[in-house]
Amino acid sequence: MKLATLCYIKENGRTLMIHRVKKANDIHEGKWNGLGGKLEPGESPEQCVMREVREEAGLEIESPRYHGLLVFADFKAEDWYVFVFTATRFRGSLIDSAEGRLEWVRDEELLSLPLWPSDRIFFPWLAAGKVFSARFQYHGEEMLEHEVSFY
Repeated sequence: MKLATLCYIKENGRTLMIHRVKKANDIHEGKWNGLGGKLEPGESPEQCVMREVREEAGLEIESPRYHGLLVFADFKAEDWYVFVFTATRFRGSLIDSAEGRLEWVRDEELLSLPLWPSDRIFFPWLAAGKVFSARFQYHGEEMLEHEVSFY
């Protein structure tokens, strides 16, 4: 089981996304994603998301808002539990990320990007400010099923 975070930084109708095109053997290769990564031992999800955004983008986020938990069952032979956040308050300047190319994308263009199928499902939940717990089942890059509870 892997524990991870995911953060979507919002500003002026745009979302900071990363195009995963720099790392060899990246499970997200070619896809656009939010920022985040695996929790380190003893780290809270909030601490992790703040560290990951700093490492990947050079930004210090303030008061990240928790939206929910995404469970990716048997994704690439692992169960992933991903804590999802948004952030609207941050400081700093974008860096040249080793993870991929950072870009501010207009919110109305997000769904036209090469995304994981699950992202197309939960992006509207984030936009609506919902709190959720969801499970997604993939086979390779194909999403087979999903279920969600809202709170």
